[in-house]
Amino acid sequence: MTEFKTAQGNPERTKAVILLVITAILWSTSGLLIKMIDWNPLAITGVRSFFAAIMLWGYTKKPKLNRSGWQWAAAFAYAGTMICFVVANKMTTSANAILLQYTAPIYVVFFARLFLGEKTSRIDWVTIVVVLAGMGLFFKEELAPGAFWGNVLAVVSGVFFALTAVLLRKQRDGFPVESVLLGNIVTAVVTLPFIVRGPLPHSSVWLILALMGFFQIGLSYLLYTIALKNVSALEGVLVPLLEPLLNPVWVLVFTGEKPGIWALVGGAIVLCAVTFRSLFLTARDAKTKVR
Repeated sequence: MTEFKTAQGNPERTKAVILLVITAILWSTSGLLIKMIDWNPLAITGVRSFFAAIMLWGYTKKPKLNRSGWQWAAAFAYAGTMICFVVANKMTTSANAILLQYTAPIYVVFFARLFLGEKTSRIDWVTIVVVLAGMGLFFKEELAPGAFWGNVLAVVSGVFFALTAVLLRKQRDGFPVESVLLGNIVTAVVTLPFIVRGPLPHSSVWLILALMGFFQIGLSYLLYTIALKNVSALEGVLVPLLEPLLNPVWVLVFTGEKPGIWALVGGAIVLCAVTFRSLFLTARDAKTKVR
């Protein structure tokens, strides 16, 4: 597979996968929380990133924001992910935006080979194909033609997401959380015109945005950067596929709206595929270790 293969059976990898699951859970609350806020989506994104930057700055204490070109590249990829996804949600359906963004594993295969030298095994390709099929079924009842440019931006957000994962892993021997801090600063600055335009929301909304910034974005990406030190870039986008699967769970809990049968089938396929890949690699490397 790659030089990364030797690390697959490491207990640190198990901890990293757990952190990725927690990250996906935190990310999955975004849709429900954003629906609670009546404000421009780009303004929401910017303020959320502003609070995330405060949290991450406090964590890093004395961040070095000019460390390398890789840091800036990861920061702009992160900002591109956030901004393109929000704009895509305005221009096409939410289902289209999420499904097209999560084509990211395909792009990670090429970026990981180019920037990290991580090759893709047969089990990885099978997992990608099965996951994409499951995602298609998951959103089968919600997909619509949508606006062309909205769909294009959703695909671009997926490319940026893949780049973010790969470039953060590229800095695994450094302090990649600084790239996320810088990315949130860039996002806040770019979206500033949408924040100051028009009436500002009620104080209670600012509290929700602060909580989203500190936990849903700040804490989640802090855990994500830690996890990427011990998993491949591909796994760094496959495990977070739990995010869109958990969205209907929150909707069911708080609104009582039940997901359709195809969503349940598709979600089960994605979960089984990602779990099988993880167990397969763990068993294979444990066997190799014994030999």
